[in-house]
Amino acid sequence: MGLIWFLLVGLLAGWLAGKLMSGGGFGLVGNVVLGVIGAVVGGHVLGMLGIRAGGIIGDVLVATLGAAGVLALVRVLKRA
Repeated sequence: MGLIWFLLVGLLAGWLAGKLMSGGGFGLVGNVVLGVIGAVVGGHVLGMLGIRAGGIIGDVLVATLGAAGVLALVRVLKRA
């Protein structure tokens, strides 16, 4: 059940990041991948800063912040 939950949070985070970054995202599969990578990156970076987010909303916020950062990086690299 943990993997399914992680993928659902990743999907939601990828979609939210696409909306926040004023872009359409990268499609369903791209958004899931972006959201999952964002969840890992966001959790790692915020953990290093000593910030802990708990619960469903915290998980989605951390994943969305991470996904937005990854999306910004992908857009910069795509332009180069």
